[in-house]
Amino acid sequence: MDGLVIGLDLNDDYTQISCYGNEISWTVPTVICRKKEEEIWLTGEDAYAATLIGEGVIVDKLLKMVKKEGTATIGGICYTGASLLKIFLERILEYPFKENGKKRVAQLVVTMQTADARVTDTLMYCADAMEIPRERVHVISHTESFAYYVLSQRKELWSNQVGLFELAADRLCYYEMKVQRGMRRNMVQAEAQEQEESFNLDILDTLSGRKLADQILSSCGEKLLSKKLFSTVFLTGKGFERADCKDWAGSFMNLVCSHRRVFVEKGLFARGAALKGQDYMNPVTEYPYIFVCEGRLKAEVALKVMRNGREVLLAVASYGDNWYESKSSLELILEDEKEIEFIISHLDSRKKKIVKVPLTGFPNRPPKTTRIEMNIGFTDENTMVTVIRDKGFGELFPAAGAVVRQEVSL
Repeated sequence: MDGLVIGLDLNDDYTQISCYGNEISWTVPTVICRKKEEEIWLTGEDAYAATLIGEGVIVDKLLKMVKKEGTATIGGICYTGASLLKIFLERILEYPFKENGKKRVAQLVVTMQTADARVTDTLMYCADAMEIPRERVHVISHTESFAYYVLSQRKELWSNQVGLFELAADRLCYYEMKVQRGMRRNMVQAEAQEQEESFNLDILDTLSGRKLADQILSSCGEKLLSKKLFSTVFLTGKGFERADCKDWAGSFMNLVCSHRRVFVEKGLFARGAALKGQDYMNPVTEYPYIFVCEGRLKAEVALKVMRNGREVLLAVASYGDNWYESKSSLELILEDEKEIEFIISHLDSRKKKIVKVPLTGFPNRPPKTTRIEMNIGFTDENTMVTVIRDKGFGELFPAAGAVVRQEVSL
């Protein structure tokens, strides 16, 4: 498919863009500005400049606005957070379009620290408005993009555990990843830990602030890296990308570099997202693992059904599925059941949980004369939603219009 494979790291501070196969990347502050006298939109540093000279009205915290369904009034016009995010994405995608001379998107993978259903739905709306087919748009967590980035490196860099420190403008987050090899399939486990000892990068403007920042990082490093065998530690984020990082973070650097490979990687999450996007283009994945991380299901959901006279387990959601993209729709004929039983199995336990959904309001019919339609989706990685509809059974038993909707905690 002729088109760009784009990874986009989106957060309320800044947005980073990476194209697969292209070393050039872009970092743009996540702000948008409309000129006061005309509907011309500017983003990033251009938005700051226009606002500074009084020519425009700036809006920031776009993701927060989307989550809260907020609005902003500019020039007497009320804009939703979704519409502002759409305009912002349209403008920033011009960077890779101009650089590569292409406007066609083959795959767009957006990575965020935490993705919820509302923001993901909004991103799909934005894709519709930009005429990018939804099947080419995916949303993953920072944890998952970190895993893809690491697995794309030389194997000796991830033969043991891999750590990542992200030092953003007002956030310190630690990520850890390891590959577990099993009898049937290999598994990648990755997790993120937001550090309470985070600090704003503004403190690096003073000598005392630099010392404090180094002490905080060193304390976190000792706590997180001790008693574990690491192949590699990665550093990313604005704090570590500063030219004077080795000067103000000397103690921390000495700690992490002791008997370990250490790399400072700019735009790591966007690059990991682009690698994930390229893998969608491959006929067979280059990453044959079950991913256990934020944004992926940690349980399997199955039903007992009869097939060819035998009782079998039918999986409707599997370990490692992307929760937003995991959707099932099926039709079943009931024997004489008054409830649907879901069997939930977890990766970290041999025990299975049975969850029963009663078919409240469904008509009583003879065995094998009730056909149902079952739709299954997820609101997050821990919550399944099922909608079950009575479809009747031909002219003999018309559909009664009964519908059951229930959330199931995994």
